[in-house]
Amino acid sequence: MELTKIQKLRNGEHPGPIQPATSQPQYRVELPPPGGEPLDQDEAFFYLSNSSDKERIRFHDYGAIYARKGLYEQLFYDRLKCQSPAKVADVLSQAVLAGNGQLSELRVLDLGAGNGMAAEALAAVGVSRQVGVDIIDEARAAAFRDRPGIYDHYYVADFCTLDNELRAELQTWSFNCLVTVAALGFGDIPPKAIAAALDLIECDGWIVFNIKETFLEAGDTSGFSTFVRDLILSGYLDLHHMERYQHRLSVDGQPLNYFAIVGKKRGDELPASIRAMVKAGASA
Repeated sequence: MELTKIQKLRNGEHPGPIQPATSQPQYRVELPPPGGEPLDQDEAFFYLSNSSDKERIRFHDYGAIYARKGLYEQLFYDRLKCQSPAKVADVLSQAVLAGNGQLSELRVLDLGAGNGMAAEALAAVGVSRQVGVDIIDEARAAAFRDRPGIYDHYYVADFCTLDNELRAELQTWSFNCLVTVAALGFGDIPPKAIAAALDLIECDGWIVFNIKETFLEAGDTSGFSTFVRDLILSGYLDLHHMERYQHRLSVDGQPLNYFAIVGKKRGDELPASIRAMVKAGASA
């Protein structure tokens, strides 16, 4: 994306729609043939081929994917039709504007920021202050390479082991919005990490995330069904919008459905049930 478009947004101008930083396919990507052994979503993989060999890469091997410019976009957006950054930006925009708020006044903590796809979608609707966080250096490098200027700062940190010095530095940003896109569950961002991020958001700040629908079902074992339910039922999260939608296609062409959730943080402290869950997870 051209840096001038971001600058125009921050100056209050509207540069027109910002498209994901996709390009003509640069890689030979092969998905497993249909009819093979069923795989969980976090076990899915593809083959990256060249003239001499074929490399098998898991979808969640983000370091290997981010290291190749444009591969993430080609695989997930061009091939598998991922819609989540645009969807999350849209539902947040609608909620903020419906409450007579200003998107330009948001100070966003983008947790699980990856290569900046979500931040780019948020910039397109008028968000101008964003700080990214991810657990791997390759994500930060890809964001700076592919979307220079989209973030005011980008931290590489594990929110499950957030030290006091970094926590204090993060608090100086006075975040009033938490965004996490396609990062909850599958061991990427566990409940303990999202709980630490919630603590950094000002009271009455916006919370927006998406999550696979199965993580909200009664039989869920990830902890997120209980986590999200308790956030809402306790009143800590004042729910403004919840929408089921197609996140992307699976490797065999089937829809993967997620929920997009938007609310406002209404409590200074997490519900006791969530604090207990986080403590139990830390001691397990």
